[in-house]
Amino acid sequence: MQQESLKNKTIKGVGWSAADAFLGQGVTFIVGLVLACILSPDEYGLIGICLIFTTVLNGIVDSGFSNALIRKKDVTNEDYNTMFITNLVISIVLYVLLFLSAPLVSDFFHRKELTALVRATGLVLFFNALSITQVTILTKKIDFKTKTKASLVSAVISGVIGIVMAFMEYGVWALVAQQLSKQLLYTVCLWLLNHWCPSFTFCRESFKYMWGFGWKLLASGILNNVWNQLYQVVIGRFYSPSTLGHYTRANDYASIFSSNLTSIVQRVSFPVLSEIQDDKKRMLQAYRKVIKITMFITAVCMISIGAVAEPLIYTLIGTKWHIAATFLPLICISMSLYPLHAINLNILQVLGRSDIFLYLEILKKIVGLVPLAIGIFCGVYYMLMASIVTGLFGLYLNTWYTGKVLGYTFWKQLKDIAPSYMTAFIIALAVYFLKYLPLANVVILTMQILVGLVVGVVASEFFKFDEYLEFKSILIKTIKKK
Repeated sequence: MQQESLKNKTIKGVGWSAADAFLGQGVTFIVGLVLACILSPDEYGLIGICLIFTTVLNGIVDSGFSNALIRKKDVTNEDYNTMFITNLVISIVLYVLLFLSAPLVSDFFHRKELTALVRATGLVLFFNALSITQVTILTKKIDFKTKTKASLVSAVISGVIGIVMAFMEYGVWALVAQQLSKQLLYTVCLWLLNHWCPSFTFCRESFKYMWGFGWKLLASGILNNVWNQLYQVVIGRFYSPSTLGHYTRANDYASIFSSNLTSIVQRVSFPVLSEIQDDKKRMLQAYRKVIKITMFITAVCMISIGAVAEPLIYTLIGTKWHIAATFLPLICISMSLYPLHAINLNILQVLGRSDIFLYLEILKKIVGLVPLAIGIFCGVYYMLMASIVTGLFGLYLNTWYTGKVLGYTFWKQLKDIAPSYMTAFIIALAVYFLKYLPLANVVILTMQILVGLVVGVVASEFFKFDEYLEFKSILIKTIKKK
């Protein structure tokens, strides 16, 4: 009965988490198409530089406390209050530091307008701090329905604000307004829908527990966030905001499936696996199933997007983004492994091994300096190629502990995902060369999508891999319920 209850919670959690990611991102994607047609790559590059700092600092605001409470079985209101106060104080301190250092950022990137832009976008730190505890409570309850409502409302209204300001020729400030209003509206909606209010009581024992578990995750998160932004730093500093704009657009399109699916898997699998952390056999079964199904969806989507990159970019936002079209296939290949990285790291957190989590993150980043060096001296394209290789090495490191504890090694995981990648590359080969037809880009893209769907279904039905059959079964059940 308990197993069935957990299964139902997981299915509902996945469903609403997927809706949260893809509905919200779907709206953001449509808004982004409109904005990309109005605004220039240079303006996208400027907001990309600002987001380098807000992304890193937002990771510090959380401090790893949310994962500590999600894992904890007997959470009290004192825990939530302590977390809320800590997050709020940290966000204020960080914003003050960012405000004071904004001129230095401007000097580093040789763009005077960055001072005001950085100070404005930094307000998102405060808005985010007000939402973290609400999100943690909902995640703990595997209640992603409420989060979905908040995400959708904030995405729609902020998108309208951004588009209106872009048409009114506010330039990069339209993007700033979109970012700030999205986080502010998301926070307001969570407070209205969740009905939890802090009592502003601080418990030292609660803080000690969360800090004891979370500081290593915090260090790992800071390291990872800084690392993820180094690509933008290198491109923005050694090339131009325009080149950075091309990179961020390509990265955004690749992230639609990979990052969102990774987020879904992380948000749902962590609280679910935490409930069965003492049953290693059951955990391994759930772990393998999640990996196989997740990677089937990810591999097919990501490799296919890479194969249709040029017609896709040209159709959606125009030929002025041609450099983004050359970046997109490489980013897609690299990002296709993101969910697998995330699931393996989730196991470390579930088992309470935040020390190994931190150690692995440090080791991977040392190795990852190679692509950055290549980017500085050889160009962005070669940097992205090198990141694919280092990503595979990083996966090997991530699977080391899970292989040791659960017997699910790097090579066993590669064997499990091999059918998914075989199917994905069959589809990619079937559609890639259609781009050379002397037809309009929208026609080519339509043909590629249709051919890809047909080839994908035929290949999957022919080979009948377990992950495809499981995915098909879930899809049929979902449709029948509707």
